[in-house]
Amino acid sequence: MEFRIDSGDLTEAVTWAARVLPARSPVPVLGGLLLEARPGRLRVSGLDYEASACVEVEADTVREGRALVLGRRLLDICKVLPHGGVECAVEGARLSVTGGEARFGLSLLPLDDYPAQPALPALRGVVDADAFAAAVGHVAVAAGRDDSLPVLTGIRLALDGTTMTLAATDRYRYAVRTLEWKPEDGGGDGGGGGGGGAEAAGAADVVVPARRLTDIARSLTGAGPVRLALDGGSVGFESEGMRTTTRLLDGRLPRHDKLFALGEHAVAVTERAPLVEAVKRVAVVAEGDSPVQLAFAGETVHLQAGYEDDVASQRLPATLTGAESMTVAFNPGYLLDALGSFTTDSVRFHLLGPGQRALITDRPGGVHQHLLMSVKPLV
Repeated sequence: MEFRIDSGDLTEAVTWAARVLPARSPVPVLGGLLLEARPGRLRVSGLDYEASACVEVEADTVREGRALVLGRRLLDICKVLPHGGVECAVEGARLSVTGGEARFGLSLLPLDDYPAQPALPALRGVVDADAFAAAVGHVAVAAGRDDSLPVLTGIRLALDGTTMTLAATDRYRYAVRTLEWKPEDGGGDGGGGGGGGAEAAGAADVVVPARRLTDIARSLTGAGPVRLALDGGSVGFESEGMRTTTRLLDGRLPRHDKLFALGEHAVAVTERAPLVEAVKRVAVVAEGDSPVQLAFAGETVHLQAGYEDDVASQRLPATLTGAESMTVAFNPGYLLDALGSFTTDSVRFHLLGPGQRALITDRPGGVHQHLLMSVKPLV
């Protein structure tokens, strides 16, 4: 195998494929990246037992062939290559990488031990990469981090007609975001199986590991329309020259419909950016799980944190409807995560009262909703 390629193209391809490599693996070949030189193209692939990634870039192929090398070592080399053309060739039991006056040699891993790339699941439709990445970012902050409850570390991906719903919860907060997508004609095969399956032809309701989905979404930013593939065991995404898959989590997230139906409640509206800064400011005196209190009344919201002599407060403009006044308090980290997931100038707090759930939205009937449990207000 021998090919020539621009150092920037090689680095980008290796970086993209190396995302799925395990940090540690008892199977050495799973730490490898597979390089396949074809006429005019170089394919770089990586996988572990949970995910796979494959990318193709233009290259001047002198001799076709395949080589498996340690992925992270190749990535380290790519990061220090000089700008310009790079020549790569298999020489005996190693891959040589030459850029300018710099030359590197990498030991080859046994190709016979390397598993085959998993097939892409059945195509389900197309979604805009940037809109999808933004939506995943909106909900991922609410996903759990406790691996003893695996399903809560995932993001729900539900398909119903032309609406895609993404949702995540760690039991203390619940984020939901909807966006439009274009289903494939015929709606696929229903997707059943271990990830929760579909409830009707063309529908699907599965849970994808949040860390994996966030990484995939970020890597696809700017790719334009992305093809979504899905079956009962995995989800895949494909765009021009790039393909990635990841396994689904077993189980389902608790439904959010009833939680988000608040009934009669008050609504407070305030500017988002000033509120974020104010929460950060007053929270410096909040120790441990000490909350930040928001007291809405008239045309203002009064923020306060701390106890006894160590206190901080700030007042901001706000409007409250549905009640003369309303005081709620939140874990400052959870509140900042929620506010940071929005991009609108203002946010709306739908409030039931102290110690009860509160829903934050971007606008009336908004597509982005974040539920938080309020805690006992400061005394």
